[in-house]
Amino acid sequence: MNETQTLFDTVRNNWTTFLALVLLIVGAIAITIVAEKIASKKEKELTGHAEGLLSVRKIAITGVFSAIAFVLMFLEFPLFFAPGFYKFDFSDIPALIGGFAAGPLVGVMIEFIKVALNILLQGTTSGFVGEIANFVVGAAFILPSTIIYRFKKTRKAALISCFVGTACISLVGALLNAFFLLPAYAIMFGSGIDAFVQMGAAINPAITNVTTFCLFAVAPFNLVKGLADSAITFLVYKQLSPILKADQMAVPKKKVVEA
Repeated sequence: MNETQTLFDTVRNNWTTFLALVLLIVGAIAITIVAEKIASKKEKELTGHAEGLLSVRKIAITGVFSAIAFVLMFLEFPLFFAPGFYKFDFSDIPALIGGFAAGPLVGVMIEFIKVALNILLQGTTSGFVGEIANFVVGAAFILPSTIIYRFKKTRKAALISCFVGTACISLVGALLNAFFLLPAYAIMFGSGIDAFVQMGAAINPAITNVTTFCLFAVAPFNLVKGLADSAITFLVYKQLSPILKADQMAVPKKKVVEA
């Protein structure tokens, strides 16, 4: 079965869920734009100036951190409490750092570009199912975290935002697996969802159905991912923040020499 056929079968058999995912992706981007505009308006009222939605600085950060995120996708490994096809990586960290530095739209764009680069350069082994899930789960973590921090840039707000983002990625990841990812993989591999449940049960006897699979394997997996990404971001962001600020990345103006 080729990739296009796999995607077609997935859409045909789960068209309502697939439509909801598309709307979710569009909605996530729309939310970031609205949040950016509101934050920029308040920033202008307080300081008299505000950075553009897609300034040179933001485009530069998006490009650099998208490339880093793409590379980090290759450094993946399984966790002992989840089936081996769930791979842990740190590719959400550049998106979180970029989102903290340049706003939620940049964070979501980094998530999108890293997945797009992976498809363009590596292809897909999941009929685009895994790539769609990767973006949605990543955005569920980045979106709330960066929006909260965008409106209140304090250490406490950053900590709260990361906890909220971690809760969101755990919830969205579990729901996405239950209603889209596992059914889609079952179609792609021609097996029932029970096959995945059995793989989970071999690791944890408490896993007996899809609900317990998501509760004891998927949710903890994303919980660990969110906490690890947050902790590393806290360690490195303070050092990177001065470099990523608008005044440090601004293009210096040429001085006009009078005759």
